Amino acid sequence: MSTHSQDQAWAARAAAGDRDAFRAIYRAHVRPVYWIAHGILGSAPDAEDVAQETFTVAWRKLPGLQLAGESLLPWLATICRFQAANRLRVLRRDRDNTANALDDALPDTVSVEDQVISLALAERIAAEVGLLDEIDREIFRLCAVEGYAYQVAAAELGVSHAVVRNRLSRVRTRLRGAVQEVRDA
Repeated sequence: MSTHSQDQAWAARAAAGDRDAFRAIYRAHVRPVYWIAHGILGSAPDAEDVAQETFTVAWRKLPGLQLAGESLLPWLATICRFQAANRLRVLRRDRDNTANALDDALPDTVSVEDQVISLALAERIAAEVGLLDEIDREIFRLCAVEGYAYQVAAAELGVSHAVVRNRLSRVRTRLRGAVQEVRDA
């Protein structure tokens, strides 16, 4: 099943209240959403918060979503950008109201160009992950997305530690190439 049709199936089930389907959506898209937020905010803790807020909003909005054969990622990226912009406003307001804690590194605006690149990057990564064979996709999900140790992922998948390490290395190399293509474009 393609990533887009899988997204459609999960979205339909999640819209009907299926929490397992929503967890599948989360696992499939949390990393690209996080990196979009991080690109806007430049802070890992704020990006984590915004990623969580994005999925909270998505859960509430799923019942009204009309998904016409598309990935959920562009929709999630849009929610993420709005949540990140809101977070920036709050951070700027707090910065402006706190004379002792000025943070000059805080961006004053959200760059539309950077966000188009972030969305293109997230879509390219999602597409590239969708092209992986099933075992590579599972290794990537377990290790890169969910943070499993190689040995734990190997045990769950019934393969050796070396298989996980080697395949994940190849997947990361492939994804770095995809990222570089988007940056060079």
